[in-house]
Amino acid sequence: MLQQLENWNRRMKKWLWLLVIVGLVAATPVVVQRVQTEHTANQIEMVFNYRDLVDISAYKPNPAAFIDEQLERLKEAGVQSMAMFESTLAELKSSRRVMLYNSQDAAMLQGKLLTGDENYTYLLFTSTSNEERLSPIIEKTFMNLGIQVRLWQFDGKNGLILETPIENAVIKMMPQDPVAVEQLVAKGFHIVPRLSDSSEYNQAEMDELLRGYAAIGVKRIVFDGESVKGFNDDAEKKSLTAFAELLNKYDIGFAAIEGLKAPQKGMNKLAYLTKYNVARLHSINGQESFNEPEVLADRFTLATKDRNIRMIYLNASVKKATTKAEIVHSIDNILHTLKEPGKAIASIEANGFTMGQAVPFDIVDSSWQRYAKMVVVVGGVALIALMISFFVPYIMLPVFLIGLVGSAGLFVLKPTFFEQALALGVSISGPTIAMILAVRRVELNPPVTAFGARFKKSIALFVRTTVISLISVPLVIALLNNITYSLVLNQFRGVSLLHFVPLALTALYVFLYRGDSVFKEAGRWLKMPITVLWVVALGVVGVVGMYYLSRTGNAGNVSSFELSFRSLLENTFGVRPRNKEFLMAHPLFIVAAFVAFRYRFAVFAFIVAAMGQLSMVDTFAHIHTPVVISAIRTLLGLGLGLVIGIIGIFVWTIIERCWDAWRPKLQG
Repeated sequence: MLQQLENWNRRMKKWLWLLVIVGLVAATPVVVQRVQTEHTANQIEMVFNYRDLVDISAYKPNPAAFIDEQLERLKEAGVQSMAMFESTLAELKSSRRVMLYNSQDAAMLQGKLLTGDENYTYLLFTSTSNEERLSPIIEKTFMNLGIQVRLWQFDGKNGLILETPIENAVIKMMPQDPVAVEQLVAKGFHIVPRLSDSSEYNQAEMDELLRGYAAIGVKRIVFDGESVKGFNDDAEKKSLTAFAELLNKYDIGFAAIEGLKAPQKGMNKLAYLTKYNVARLHSINGQESFNEPEVLADRFTLATKDRNIRMIYLNASVKKATTKAEIVHSIDNILHTLKEPGKAIASIEANGFTMGQAVPFDIVDSSWQRYAKMVVVVGGVALIALMISFFVPYIMLPVFLIGLVGSAGLFVLKPTFFEQALALGVSISGPTIAMILAVRRVELNPPVTAFGARFKKSIALFVRTTVISLISVPLVIALLNNITYSLVLNQFRGVSLLHFVPLALTALYVFLYRGDSVFKEAGRWLKMPITVLWVVALGVVGVVGMYYLSRTGNAGNVSSFELSFRSLLENTFGVRPRNKEFLMAHPLFIVAAFVAFRYRFAVFAFIVAAMGQLSMVDTFAHIHTPVVISAIRTLLGLGLGLVIGIIGIFVWTIIERCWDAWRPKLQG
């Protein structure tokens, strides 16, 4: 029975490889359309936090003049937009639009004694124009919250009495300060409103608000807080659907903020309902705004080029300068970042972007993609089955058939989980198969001593292994070709597995599958005496492995030296190749292959060298990075790794020949 199954598997293997090739052909036009999508939406929007400017002005002797001066400087430096939070009484007070008092302070102001059980908020407008613009907004907001509002006058100034404690009044959210909005629009800034979900959703009020936004040219909203507008009332009022209808009506999109601990609730649903009218936003906090201009400029350039960022959100702050004995702000540093010496805007434009309001990607998604992806799925399942066949050959065909049935079921029940699981399996399979075939190629060749023959064989093996590993790339891109991955609304899971499993499977094959049988090899290793050297070696491997895994994903820690080295690579080549590929894994593979064609023990180095093969696939699995950038990064890594590997071959050859010459003398 097993013999018959093995014969079937042997005959079917070439057909499975044919299915993989057909899958690659089907994936190619899907990849092309993804590249076409990535070449749209090339406008980058610089957004400054207006509230920070107001807060900084409080440290200046002439706040209004300071704000006006900084706005002119920011505009000249290339900032096109101002982020406007929903206003509060506290913010209006900071802007000198109103003056606030509690009941006790109001009584003292009027020269009266505080009588009765009262703890209200007293408000005076600082000018008639402020009263005309702000009084209706304040009255409407607090009346809607069930708080009584009464007129109040003092010293010829009009005001309001809000029957709530001042601590409560100053945190109530109102629409953006209309006076500030008018001033900013007059200076040529676009407005990017910040909206929270702290108040009950009201469709009529939201319609009026968005109509006003559209009238002043608002194209994008940034949500404030842990959820998007309408999320908290969605279960009861279907408010997300209602809000999306208004956004579509007024052609207003929103931003997805990069780097949040958790995505804002309701973001995915709202994005779907607005046909993904979404732009990715990268922000710097107040403390980071004091960083060196060159460092910030590199960060902005990489964000826009490598991660589909289309909005840069600039916060500013103040700090004490002890040497000057004064309070300094970071606006000057931001200006130096955008212009000289940072040249952030020039660098961004040099990469083919233009400065302007962020627009959504124009998604290229032909109707035939669905059918192409079905073929890709078959090719992906075939590749996984082929990988398994190298370890358990008898189950290749059953795995393929079960994989097809399981894929169909998961596609219906959990399509997102299905595409991610299959993409993970495919991304693991390509590098694993490539490394196993590399080990086999070395093992099947008789030992070679001639330099020229070994050199050609090692380079050819490196190229062959790379090509086989990269089979996974078009399949993974096609499986995950969805705008939700480009916008990181969905994220490819299993990065740690991708970085670990091919290494583990390569090690398994090297240790157990090169002898007469797996069981004999396992027995030989298990019977081997454990020495202190083995314990130390395993400890070192464990530490290195933990460090390696800690560097995977987006949360890996990077030293200041490596940051400087990365910046050097970026400035030299335009795209930074991965250090572990060209500095270690690729050269190690080439040198290990050169050595292994004469000395078989070197195949153990292939276990570590597998890191370079899986890293190439992982580069393309970062779906928020444009395909062209990933391709350039991979080619640079291969080219530099090849050069360093060839140098390594010559170094090894010198060592080898010296050893061959000295060994007889040492033995004698």
